[in-house]
Amino acid sequence: MSEKASRKGDKREAIVEAAIEVFAQKGFHAARISDVARAAGVADGTIYLYFDNKEHLLLSIFEEKMEFLRVGLLAALDGVDCPLERVRVFARFHFDSVRRHRAVSEVLQVELRLSHKFLKDYRPEKLWDYLRVFEQIVREGQSRGVMRADVDPFLAKWAFFGALDELGQQYVLSRRERISPDAAAEQVADIFLRGMATPAASPR
Repeated sequence: MSEKASRKGDKREAIVEAAIEVFAQKGFHAARISDVARAAGVADGTIYLYFDNKEHLLLSIFEEKMEFLRVGLLAALDGVDCPLERVRVFARFHFDSVRRHRAVSEVLQVELRLSHKFLKDYRPEKLWDYLRVFEQIVREGQSRGVMRADVDPFLAKWAFFGALDELGQQYVLSRRERISPDAAAEQVADIFLRGMATPAASPR
């Protein structure tokens, strides 16, 4: 990569990171491009060199951070052979990411849902890629006889994500942090494992 390309990449990254903080603090609709530019230390017009508008910037944050999560999840699962334990690792990774990247979580779990384009027109393929990891875990568990054959992997992945997402949202919105990410990860994993595991493999 040339030095010029590297500088462009650094500037784009600075804009994305600034937008995350601004959207989390002010809210997506209340935030202005000028707020993001000020936080990133660039001119307003510079942002339009990389993003068409504020909505495009928000969707770009989603795509980049979901891919970051997927890659991190695969790294966390690397070397974990047992499908049941992989479910637990998935839950731990997800809640740990929510805790360590709270502003990102708030943007993805709260502000993104305020985007009309995201809800109506956008295909969240990066999210689907992330959830396919869980679906594959279930299929592997079924093929190895440790997960019930009557569990629908498609429904299971969305139910699992629904639990992770709702509790994660409660965590980022709570002022008193009544939810412990560590406890939430173990509880969610236990609930799903007890429901999906075969009797012989069911966790005690």
